[in-house]
Amino acid sequence: MIPSEDERHLRRALELAALSRERGNHPFGSLLVDPHGAVTVEAENTVVTESDWTGHAELNAVRSAGAAFGLRGLAGYTLYASTEPCAMCATAAYWAGVDRIVYALGAERFRERARIGDAGTLALSCREVAARGGRSVVVSGPHLEDEAWAVHRGFW
Repeated sequence: MIPSEDERHLRRALELAALSRERGNHPFGSLLVDPHGAVTVEAENTVVTESDWTGHAELNAVRSAGAAFGLRGLAGYTLYASTEPCAMCATAAYWAGVDRIVYALGAERFRERARIGDAGTLALSCREVAARGGRSVVVSGPHLEDEAWAVHRGFW
């Protein structure tokens, strides 16, 4: 069972993913929540509209937090993502100091359903990235996978 606060934030990440898709980008959304439960940053994927291969929603969220808060770090923050963060995004969250990552659709299931295979990605789970760091990052997911897949249906 997923805690209600996590479910609420994941549903918002899915809404952001749908907005990203409507704007012509890949359907991924993310948000950062501070230690008190307040949403501090919301981000969408901007790969297409910004012509930036690194414009993933999670990386955009981390970059926005850095611009807004400086480099004080995101200790105590939770990163919510519509789909499991890729190795690049999980690493960015780690370097930014995020303590927790919660995601809806797992990367393995995403690759199976989108039929993209491993050729277009680094098949390295967010859990594995987190486990390789020198500090603890809690990873929770997948959650709401069928709902999360709905935003991708027909896109890939």
